[in-house]
Amino acid sequence: MPKQFLLGIDIGTYSSKGVLIDENGRLIASHVEAHGIDLPRPGWVEQDADAVWWRDFVVICQWLLAESGVRAGDIAAVGVSSTSPCLLPLDEDGRPLRPGILYGIDTRATREIAELEAIFGRQALFDRYGVTLSSQHIAPKIRWLQNHEPHVWARTRLLLSGTGYVVYRLTGAATIDIYDVNAYAPLFDNHALIWDQAVAEQIAPLAWLPRITWTCEIAGAVHAEAAAVTGLAEGTPVITGTADAAAEAISAGLAQMGDLMVMYGSSIFFILKHPHFVRSRHFWAGPFLEPGAYAVAGGMSTAGSLTRWFRDHFAHEEVAAERAGGANAYAALAALAASSSAGANGLVALPYFAGERTPLHDPDARGLLIGLTLSHTRADMYRALLESVGYGIRHNIDIMSQEGIHPQRILAVGGGVQNLAWMQMVSDIAGIEQHIPDQQIGASYGDALLAGVGVRLFPTITAAAGLISHSTIIRPMSAITRRYQPFYELYRELYTQTAPAMHKLSELARSP
Repeated sequence: MPKQFLLGIDIGTYSSKGVLIDENGRLIASHVEAHGIDLPRPGWVEQDADAVWWRDFVVICQWLLAESGVRAGDIAAVGVSSTSPCLLPLDEDGRPLRPGILYGIDTRATREIAELEAIFGRQALFDRYGVTLSSQHIAPKIRWLQNHEPHVWARTRLLLSGTGYVVYRLTGAATIDIYDVNAYAPLFDNHALIWDQAVAEQIAPLAWLPRITWTCEIAGAVHAEAAAVTGLAEGTPVITGTADAAAEAISAGLAQMGDLMVMYGSSIFFILKHPHFVRSRHFWAGPFLEPGAYAVAGGMSTAGSLTRWFRDHFAHEEVAAERAGGANAYAALAALAASSSAGANGLVALPYFAGERTPLHDPDARGLLIGLTLSHTRADMYRALLESVGYGIRHNIDIMSQEGIHPQRILAVGGGVQNLAWMQMVSDIAGIEQHIPDQQIGASYGDALLAGVGVRLFPTITAAAGLISHSTIIRPMSAITRRYQPFYELYRELYTQTAPAMHKLSELARSP
């Protein structure tokens, strides 16, 4: 029997990555395409669906096929993921009507959240769906589209996610998986696992919504037009796919109930695998990727985006040295942070540079650096930013525990884990062990594994995730954890004390 290969491609916030693996999970080839985000107004975060999502997919396909030597006809299936949740309106010909509106870091629909809560009742939404609406949810953004871009709404005939758009371009099928669609509540009934017709009358026509499937269901096959552009073989099966964080969780080895993935990307995302549905005021809960498994999910709005911001604005020497052939700028900044001490010599930062998702759900929260003196250095400031992410992770885990959700094993993945000193800070701050997968490939690897489940190369998603091994464990140092305790307490106090000023500044920034 000829060897079979699996293609996985993930469209991320700042880059897209694709992999080819064989039927044993062995990596054959990988490729990365960098891209940016658009920030047309404060609180708005967008990407062009064709110039970024589809373009990256096509380029990665072409590169992997050309460089790997794998024949297109030997690819058994394709899996796709993207940043999530995203909203993209299409016209009757399937063309995007505007750039895609990104996930919880896009906070434009604050007023629409209030409108929907007024219509359906905040408590009633929680009682029925177990959700509290936030900037992470798509229904308020759909309503924003109606309220603010009626010319777009009038031409809209289909609403897709980022993953859904790529699958649509490949197959002509409009689908969304049961995990990704959780973010559409209350438009999606996360108990019956169907679109809620009664709610749809208030938000969007059912005819405009994609078909809901399980993640590994075959959405369709690569059609002739897509085959000609990508180099894939016509007829290649394509699964419905999922959100980037869920695919990353599989690549991290999220297999056991109680496993918690912490994804260190541009933002932080959490997924905890749980045996039953959880009602939470602070987190997002619903079905996971296969029947019988549920997810408790959360996310911080910033992480790698903070380090990128600092590099771009305050690390010109390190960037210039990298361009001249020296050390990577991020590696140089990691060494700089290590020259400061735990607690950043008396500095505490709040990482809310793009608002905050869980557990605060405050799109108008803002970043803060407090304690500055004339003796502080760049090293102290950069370390304070890194530590603020650790404080935020601890905050989320503490609130989970208060709600009776207790992580059993923490799996750390994403670009941030390359900075082991940062991982040690987080473990010390939060008092947690972090298990790092031996293969740090990311969501695209999870996409390929999920595609393998779709065509029965792996029996279940749990079995596919169980292929991942973890030989690196970051353990907390108890003395350092105790040292961080008062700083963490101050971190928790600072938001409460400064939130009114943050909100006022946010309002002023929106004023003409």
